[in-house]
Amino acid sequence: MKLKLVASFNTLINNPEKKNILISIEERNCSEKVIIMSSNIIHDADGSASRIVLKEHTGSTAEVLFQGGQVVSWKNERREELLFRSNKTLWKPPKAFRGGIPISFPQFGTFGSLERHGFARNRVWVLDDSPSPLPAANNQSTVDLILKSTEEDLKTWPHRFEVRLRISLSAGKLTLIPRVRNIDNKPFSFTFSLRNYLSVSDISEVRVEGLETLDYFDNLQRGERYTEQADAITFDSETDRVYLSTPTKTAIIDHEKKRTYVLQKEGMADAVVWNPWDKKAKSLPDLGDQDYKKMLCVDSAAVETPIILKPSEEWRGRQELSTVSSSYCSGQLDPRKVIYG
Repeated sequence: MKLKLVASFNTLINNPEKKNILISIEERNCSEKVIIMSSNIIHDADGSASRIVLKEHTGSTAEVLFQGGQVVSWKNERREELLFRSNKTLWKPPKAFRGGIPISFPQFGTFGSLERHGFARNRVWVLDDSPSPLPAANNQSTVDLILKSTEEDLKTWPHRFEVRLRISLSAGKLTLIPRVRNIDNKPFSFTFSLRNYLSVSDISEVRVEGLETLDYFDNLQRGERYTEQADAITFDSETDRVYLSTPTKTAIIDHEKKRTYVLQKEGMADAVVWNPWDKKAKSLPDLGDQDYKKMLCVDSAAVETPIILKPSEEWRGRQELSTVSSSYCSGQLDPRKVIYG
């Protein structure tokens, strides 16, 4: 039987009564298979759509803002929040707020002449009705968003582009697939990052494995280049580093919570590791004085070598965040097995 899709994303998003939305369609042998996932569009008091909540069958959830295309919550089946979000967050659109997974495009940090971290995180994204050529996201709760260049953007960055982002939630896993397409008549280059604010028990009890022996830029030392000498990265002071040519997997081990985050990525060669520590935290108006103890940022990034796109070319990245139970001290988990399999 051929089923008919009766409403588009944009129709549904503008109707506050329609909370359950159709996530994807898969075409096979001239028939259409409609896949219905549990997702809710949340509206503000003025009726405008502000965010979407993804849910999957084990009970985990993810919350995504249309402002900035920013994931701001990811909870596991036990309703434990896995992403850090400051209680002092000053969310005043169009500025992004601190926490979750903000996007840096077309510039990471101050690696360029634009505003810090670019403008994508400060724009309103919309649902993407045509996320091709990505396959249908079966057995996942998924939303596809898109950001297109505006005349205002062209004043500061004179390149026409489309940025697409697929966010998929499945049991124990959160996947983000960013894509950038050049729709201009001339080449352009950009840097990019997905900044992952991870929720941790105590930063002094966290260690990062997989980045040892690598070169990094130290932003606390005017961007000077160094080589990591430690067996693993641990934290006892402010850290702001861009690790270069990193492996596809990194393990972030939280000893106290007996939890390991596994970060797997493609298309983003670098990894940014950041914690502001006490002095810097006190200087940030949207971060509590003690918040630095409960967070760690480990980004998937393309920083050292900008991505260059010719007209009509597209770049694609992929990031997969998952968690595994671990107790490194008792030997229940060998971090190197997590990283190298």
